[in-house]
Amino acid sequence: MKAAFLEQVPDETKTVMARATEDLRASGIMDGIPQVGSRLPDFELPDTDGNPVRSVDLRASGPMVLTIYRGAW
Repeated sequence: MKAAFLEQVPDETKTVMARATEDLRASGIMDGIPQVGSRLPDFELPDTDGNPVRSVDLRASGPMVLTIYRGAW
């Protein structure tokens, strides 16, 4: 998908995107990314019906895997 996307993007846009990515990396933002296997702070998020779901409740029944799907944007 990334290769197909980059084929359609003008070189000027690719340059801006690459610079923005490098600026983010240089800012130190990568230092705050949780590592695989690390424990996240407790949190609460809405389910697909808008009902709150708490991580502490999910972990009470065993290990929890969190997957984030950003959508097709």
